[in-house]
Amino acid sequence: MRPMAYHILDHPLVRCLLSRLRNRDTQPSEFRLLVAQITTFLGIEATKDLALQAITVHTPISATQGHQLKNSIAIVPVLRAGLGMAEPLFDLLPQAAVRHVGLFRDESSLLPVTYYQKLPRTPAELALVVDPMLATGGTAIATITMMKEWGVADIRFLGILGAPEGLAALQQAHPEVPIFLAALDEKLNELGYIVPGLGDAGDRQYHTTSA
Repeated sequence: MRPMAYHILDHPLVRCLLSRLRNRDTQPSEFRLLVAQITTFLGIEATKDLALQAITVHTPISATQGHQLKNSIAIVPVLRAGLGMAEPLFDLLPQAAVRHVGLFRDESSLLPVTYYQKLPRTPAELALVVDPMLATGGTAIATITMMKEWGVADIRFLGILGAPEGLAALQQAHPEVPIFLAALDEKLNELGYIVPGLGDAGDRQYHTTSA
């Protein structure tokens, strides 16, 4: 199967927001705000083709035709860094459910390890998997595999930064899944971090230090 085209946001405001996000002097409070603002742009881009169904709306003047989203939606943040992307998406899609998935990257093998997963019996029709960093791609691949096993038909990945290695790995593992990023960076370093990147997104959001 030929991989779906990936989408890189091309917007001057996103470029400015991303520059502030990368800055090592940006404090956690501003960092969280910037993550939320960039995620809003990603969410709008990733949902612009969602199916609608017609409804009748009664304005103060008269009745008119309106629309509502047709399919059920799950926002799936990968704990913990993905939490900062879940809230702005929930603001855009208040009818969506939020389904948390807990994975961490083993620093020796760079492979994902699942530590939390609790999904209801009935799957959502659309899952928006969110994680700020698409580095090796392992966590995204594992989460999307989990969504497929749950029975989701339409899965989309939203991230802030990607590395070419992670993008290629995700496209090879799940070629039908569209990928939305704010930027695609140069490479991964020997520790599996994106270069130039922005550091550890979880630590920078929550003012912690990696062990």
